[in-house]
Parts: sequence; structure tokens; C-alpha cells
Amino acid sequence: MNEQVFLLPDLGEGLSEAELVQWLVAVGDEVRVDQPVAEVETAKSVVEVPTPFAGRVAMLHGSPGQMLDVGKPLVSILAADSVAGGTASVPETEGEREPEPEGEREPKAEPEVERVPPARAVGVASGGRVERTEELSGNVLIGYGTRAGAGGRTRPRKTRVPASSRGSGPRQPAGAVAVVSPLIRKLARTNGVRLSDVDGSGPDGLILRRDVEAAAPGPAASDVPTGIPAPKLNAASTANTASTANTASTVTTETADVGMALDAMTGLPVASRESLRGARRTAAAMYSRSRREIPEATVWVDADVTALMQLREQLKTRDAVVPGMLAFVARFVTAGLGRYPQLNSRFDDEPVGGEVVTFAGVNLGFAAQTDRGLVVPAVEHADLLTARQLDAEIRRLTAAARSGTASAAELGRGTFTVNNYGVFGVDGSAAILNYPQAAMLGVGRVLERPWVVAGQLAVRQVVELTLVFDHRVCDGEVAAGFLRFVADALENPAMALADL
Repeated sequence: MNEQVFLLPDLGEGLSEAELVQWLVAVGDEVRVDQPVAEVETAKSVVEVPTPFAGRVAMLHGSPGQMLDVGKPLVSILAADSVAGGTASVPETEGEREPEPEGEREPKAEPEVERVPPARAVGVASGGRVERTEELSGNVLIGYGTRAGAGGRTRPRKTRVPASSRGSGPRQPAGAVAVVSPLIRKLARTNGVRLSDVDGSGPDGLILRRDVEAAAPGPAASDVPTGIPAPKLNAASTANTASTANTASTVTTETADVGMALDAMTGLPVASRESLRGARRTAAAMYSRSRREIPEATVWVDADVTALMQLREQLKTRDAVVPGMLAFVARFVTAGLGRYPQLNSRFDDEPVGGEVVTFAGVNLGFAAQTDRGLVVPAVEHADLLTARQLDAEIRRLTAAARSGTASAAELGRGTFTVNNYGVFGVDGSAAILNYPQAAMLGVGRVLERPWVVAGQLAVRQVVELTLVFDHRVCDGEVAAGFLRFVADALENPAMALADL
């Protein structure tokens, strides 16, 4: 049996792991070269992973929601010649396979996985080791080639399957616990339940969620905070106290019924625990590092953007596609960075004493809220684009970020960020810098406010601009000069565009 093991590749982002979102194939399915077999989520985006092999799916290494390491098995595929010969039986999904009981387990030799250089060869498990073959996919994956051709020879490996095990449905070894779902195992561990003591109510004694929940003990007495002195009550409050105690007792009982643990510090039931993964975990690490390492400072100013709003309304009468306000802000920001390049930089502390790295060109990032959390795609060479071109790129990248199809380059190459939090209905924010960038411009919502114009009080449309900057790359004069330039351009857009 020629079993080919497709290892999870580096998806071109330099990341060490990815979360398995869903399988696109099932055990027993026939697959062709370059067919997507799984959807995974990295810290950057959600991508489909194509297989470089053709044949029948033998094993899926993981369950949806599981974190998979790059370079570890993703899917095992029986080569087309093995499938045609009918020599192989299809094993179960790895997440559904039950371990053998202690004492009956035979030691198995771990296969030696060869680290394959990028774009040279692929790993094929054969006879307990990994050999090389030149049957390569047309898709570009780090660690997998790009030439399509005849596959190399691999040593067949025979698998003996007992006759009693051949058949449909889950197969359980003698004495094994009847559980097929890793979620049930996790639930049992969380609640301190031994699965060997649980009688399953499912088909053939299969243990289900309700069986584990029924066997879960209530919160232990040690989990309930003690040592809190009871308050002194007068007669008038006795009835209310009794009512409150009954209510608290009811809550505690209900909590015990559903198996919710009590928090040791607050004494309250823990409704949920959520591990940070993917984009949210990457963002959390970036926020912490930014606040820990960068001495940031903030300046802000209110700008009268009435003239800009009027300009956009005039453009709408002539053209159906009019750049959004963010595109105009982006255009004025790139022009401002041309005059104040210190803000288009990053601070590198590796050399003794540190150094400021300033860039020739602007990759303008902008914050985009997605279902996976906040991401910052960047318009490359934004300083060379017009307001219309910037608007088109911003819309394209926003759609790609929200669908999870934005590339690693589009999400990681920014040199300066614009954060339009005004779309959420707020006026200002003391933002955290997008590490390792040196500056970020925040744009609040546009409001009608009383404003003095030529000595007269008038109602004008006003926006608050906030600039957060790394004080190591420049002083307040540079930051104020840049912010004032952008504000002046927004207040007099026609003149600014004429000069740009």
C-alpha cells in the first residue's frame, strides 16, 4: 500500500501553526492533485490547502477547531495505484480513532519524517519512513514543488486488517471506551469525569455529551469562598435577607445542575473560557508588545471638513463613483508623510543605542474589523496613487480581509496606519500603535458642531483627528506639523488637491 502523507506546509506567512477550520473531504473520498482538502485559519487569513497527491483519503489528521503545527501530518492519501489494486482498507479519521487499552497496546515505531527543502520534494510515508518523489503539485506551497509529473517509486507497506474489523461504522478495540468525539473527551477532562465509569446512551453504548454532563459532579464545597463574615441584620431586613438567600441558593443549585465551575476570586459562575487563536492571538501579542516597548505620545486637533463634504456632493452629481472620505484622508496622509518622513518609519533597537529606519515610499495600512478580529491590510505604494485609486484599493482590501482571502503581504507590509474608528460612532481614541510602525492617525465621526467662521457662529461639520506616534523617532514639533498639514488639507481640499 503506497500511503502518501501530506504535511501541513508553511503557507507563505512564516507561521508555525494554523487552526483547522473544516475538512473539505472525508475519509474514502477520491482526490486529485491540487484539490483543496482543508480550510485552515492562520494569524493572517483563512485559506484552502490543496493536496499535491492524487488518490483516496485514508486518514484526516485532526479535528475542526484543533491547532495544527506546520510540518506535521495533515492528511494521508492512498496512491492511485494502491486504490486501483484494492489492497488497502481505509482507516478512520485520527480524531475519531480510539486508543487501545493499557496492557494491550503494542509499541509502534515512530516514522522518521524528513524535513524537505522548499520547492524541491514532497514527503511520502512508505514502510515507516519518508521517501522523496517528484509527483509535485502545480500550486506553490512552501516545502512542496511546482512541477507536475510522474511520481517516484515508493516501497509498498501492507496493512493487515482483521476480518472482524472490516465493516461500516465506528470500530472499538476490546475494552476501549466508546467515545468518538474529542469534544466529549475534553468535556470529561474539564468536569473531572472518568469515561470508563460512564455508561453511554448512544448506539452500541456510545458516550454522548448528555452522559458526561449527567456524570459531572457539582461544584465542590472547597470551590465556594469561605471566611466572609455574615452582615448584621435588623428585624426589618430579615424577610428580604431570607428571600435573597433563597434566590442565591437557587442560583447555586442551577449552576451545579449545568456543571458550571465557580471562579475562586469572585465566587461567580464561569460562563465560558475562550482561547485566543489566529488573528486575535496575533493582535493581542502585538498590542502587548507595542505598549511594553514603544514610548508613545498623542496629539489631536478638530478639523472643519464642511468643504470636503460639499466637494463630495458636487462630485456625486457628475460621477456615480465618488471616493469615500477615507480615500481623501489617505491621499492627504501620504502627502503629509512626504513632508514629514520621520513618521513613515520604525525604530530598530537591535543596534547599540537603536536606529530609526525610514522608508522611501508609503505602504498605507488601515484598520478593518472582521469576524476574525481586527486586521490591518495595507495599500502598497499608496503615495503613487490618486484618491480614486486609493478608494478602489481600500474597498478591494477590505473585502479580502473580511472574507479571509487577503494575502500575508497585504496584511503585513504597512508602514503607517489610518484608523477610521468614526464608523463605530465615536469621536476619538488613544489608539495603540500597530507595532512596529512609528505612527497612526485616528479619524473620528463627522458631527455638526457650532464653529466660528469669519467671526460668526455657524454650524459646521467637524471631525477629530488623533495622531499617536513613537516619541523615539521624532519630537512633538514634527508630529504637530504633520497633523496640522492633514487637517488643513481636509479643511481646504480643493486647494490641497491642486497642489498635490
